[in-house]
Amino acid sequence: MSAAAESMPVIVIVSHDPDTREATASEVTKRYGDDYEVVVATTCDDATERLTPFDDRQVALVLVNTGEGEEPAVPFLAQVRRRHPTARRAAMVRWGDFDRAREVFDALARGDIDHYLVRPQHRRDEEFHSAVSQLLEDWMLEQGPPFETVRVIGDRSARSQELRDGFARNHIPVRFADAASVEGQRLLDDLGMDEPRLPVVVLLFTAEPQVLENPDDIQIAEAFGLTRTITDEHRYDLTVIGAGPAGLAAAVNAASEGLDTLVVEKQSVGGQAGSSSLIRNYPGFPKGVTGGKLTFHAFQQAWSFGATFHFGREAVGLRTDGEDRLVDLSDGNAVRSRAVMVATGVQYRRLPVPSLAAWEGQGVYYGAATSEAPAMKGRRVIVVGGGNSAGQAAVHLAKFAEHVTVLIRGSTLADSMSEYLIRLIDATHNIDVRYDAEIVDGGGTEVFDHVVVKGRRDGRREWVTSDGVFALIGSQPHTEWLEGALLRDEWGFVRTGADLPEGAFGLDRAPFPGETNTPGVFAVGDVRRGSVKRVASSVGEGAVAIPDVHRYIDEVRARQPAVG
Repeated sequence: MSAAAESMPVIVIVSHDPDTREATASEVTKRYGDDYEVVVATTCDDATERLTPFDDRQVALVLVNTGEGEEPAVPFLAQVRRRHPTARRAAMVRWGDFDRAREVFDALARGDIDHYLVRPQHRRDEEFHSAVSQLLEDWMLEQGPPFETVRVIGDRSARSQELRDGFARNHIPVRFADAASVEGQRLLDDLGMDEPRLPVVVLLFTAEPQVLENPDDIQIAEAFGLTRTITDEHRYDLTVIGAGPAGLAAAVNAASEGLDTLVVEKQSVGGQAGSSSLIRNYPGFPKGVTGGKLTFHAFQQAWSFGATFHFGREAVGLRTDGEDRLVDLSDGNAVRSRAVMVATGVQYRRLPVPSLAAWEGQGVYYGAATSEAPAMKGRRVIVVGGGNSAGQAAVHLAKFAEHVTVLIRGSTLADSMSEYLIRLIDATHNIDVRYDAEIVDGGGTEVFDHVVVKGRRDGRREWVTSDGVFALIGSQPHTEWLEGALLRDEWGFVRTGADLPEGAFGLDRAPFPGETNTPGVFAVGDVRRGSVKRVASSVGEGAVAIPDVHRYIDEVRARQPAVG
């Protein structure tokens, strides 16, 4: 094997059938042979031996043929996952072998395989290559960007972690260097910085690199050229607050129908869904899709239809001016529009454990499983939470961590987690679930190394070794800024439609399903009281509300006196 080949990522093809083996190897080598080493094996034992020299992150894709005369693929692929946790594992099937579909789907549900694809049927089989390219793209994204446009030099703090996660979720190639490391010190010396205010953000894509010390979100948006002057003199048709699934769906549908649409987003595209490592139950993606990819594509779609995005600002107030609705922003400006869509979603609640606050970003993380997972290689971690986000985080972390414990306060996952995720957790050898338990203390000396877990039934406290805690608990809506403007329930969720008290709505007609007590102001997605808390339902709410926005705007125009 040449030195060049040793440094190349690897694609592995395993099949006993000579026709499948030769057809697949030919197609893969022709298309990908310049950038990947293609390893072809006739048996799983042969493939295992051939893979021995490669490290755990060098294997990109393993394709194992299934069918009559082939070895069972699952035990081999389970071994691949342990040795090469980021490798994409796919079963190849023969077109028309429908009897094997249930077997393949069950393996997919258990997490034994990542994907399936139909073996190449002919030369230039573009359907086959589309599936392979998608798998390789997913693998590459998990390795981290192959180049950097932004460099973050920081400490292990919550702000440094927030910046890294935000850049990654916005598909901005970013590299992090610990300021206390030799590399970090060298980078700071090269910049001539002695005692900078951390984190330092270096923009490398500009004509001249820009260096920002401990920048806030507005400074970052300005440096990226994402700011624009917004005054209340310009009237938008619709202002959407929040760029999660519901807000993006609203923006796509509104802009595509000709509404002058503005989206205000404080941090990154995608909301909580943007941090999901794999969403398996979203319609149209039978093999699953990452939350980041799904929501980033929706952002691009809305942008292409003409929606305007205003990043780095957050809404701090809502008021009316005649028929117009004004949203006050954190930069002191106000946005004027005919209608407003509140789609701010929810935030993960902080663990009510004072001793953990000092470790945020240094061992305690909130919704950052995707970006932090590679750093957990060989470690023991705890995921707190029993919802889908927690389940997805646990499965993703299990690719890297030695062991993952899912910790929940209740006695079952079935009340809050989808069945496919429960099955996947049960089938993953290095995940266990601890019920009726909660964290009451934790910390470390130089590094985070433990938590104290209390049984909710017996009150027993136990010291548990842990290198990281990922908390994905509860639904805390960010609606304090709506105090006095919209009716909310006792938990802060916005009340809409038939859920409004009698007489609370300001027009003679009944409110539209997503409309709040203020006519022309809608609430969709997780921020709305009674929402389902699923990505697909949030997208549906955002889309379905747009016809009602049109109806409301038509009402306003009809009430205005004719000119001339």
